[in-house]
Amino acid sequence: MSILGVANAVFGVSDLEEHQRFWTDFGLSLSQANEDEAIFELPSGSRITLYRHGDPRLPSPDPFPGDGLKETVWGVENADMLEGIATSLATEVDVRRDADGTVHCLCPDGQPIAVQIWDKRPVVSEASPVNTPGHYPRFNQHRIWRRRAIPKTINHVVFFSPDYVGSFEFYERHMGFRYVDHSKGTGIFARAPGTFEHHAIFWVNCDLPIAPDHFKFMHIAFGMDDIDEVMLGANIMEAKGWKNASMNSSGGISRHRISSAIYYYCDMPGKAGEAEYHADTDYLDDNWVPRAWDFRFGSLLWSNNAPPIFRGDNIPWDMAFDADRASFEPFRKTKPGKRKVEGKLAEITIEDEHAL
Repeated sequence: MSILGVANAVFGVSDLEEHQRFWTDFGLSLSQANEDEAIFELPSGSRITLYRHGDPRLPSPDPFPGDGLKETVWGVENADMLEGIATSLATEVDVRRDADGTVHCLCPDGQPIAVQIWDKRPVVSEASPVNTPGHYPRFNQHRIWRRRAIPKTINHVVFFSPDYVGSFEFYERHMGFRYVDHSKGTGIFARAPGTFEHHAIFWVNCDLPIAPDHFKFMHIAFGMDDIDEVMLGANIMEAKGWKNASMNSSGGISRHRISSAIYYYCDMPGKAGEAEYHADTDYLDDNWVPRAWDFRFGSLLWSNNAPPIFRGDNIPWDMAFDADRASFEPFRKTKPGKRKVEGKLAEITIEDEHAL
């Protein structure tokens, strides 16, 4: 069951024209547009699809109020894989099929998903070698001169989940997703089996003080070549008038310790969530050994604007290999509803969100 990544991210929006302008400025190529839709396509073949609220092509009922990513469409290589996933999903949830064979269902946590055959394209990209005082592979060469940011792939999507352990295990049972890392009490990172990026999806715990009590979209990340492209994108978006105003975009450019990735969020119109420029993430395969982290240690290596809970020299260097998934048990749910969190998790505020 080789899921190749996000083939299509389907958004429901109020102001189609404003969202179209946002994604154009962000660096995506417009494939088609009319008064009812706008479709952007990345070099990998992934798409961003925008529909107005109420469009019959959106999931019904709406999974959460307002603008945002309403359906995640995962791509597979061939019909046999698609049928295998459809059969597996049907043992647990209701499955609907389109005329072209695309499978739709609603996950137990409230997330609408689809699975379709996808001809994913190889991506050509290049980053300049990095010189250090004792090692200079870019000898007698300057760095690549870039003019703009061009997202190449959809690297991952992030959602709030009312049962993040259960959300991961559903994806694992039916679509073969791999456990990669666990930010204890915060969320689980999972890799699509046909990809090498550190994670294709991350579920954030709805029990956190900052979280809604229901499934909700948080952000979507796009693969960039290097830090230069990330910062070009950030500068261009600001010059185009896209000012970050949410707490989740307040950190500026930052780097996670989990995943190693450099990232920068841009607020979408209509409080729809964030689009993330994402570079230099870890790439891995099935030889990877999953790890469990203290959320403060795993979240940030550095940040332009680190929230207070992530500052100071008292953060424990807490990481353990977790192949047996023992770290899941304190956060596993047997009934719905919010459960009280304790310790530093209970101190998380809205300004900490961008570092999670």
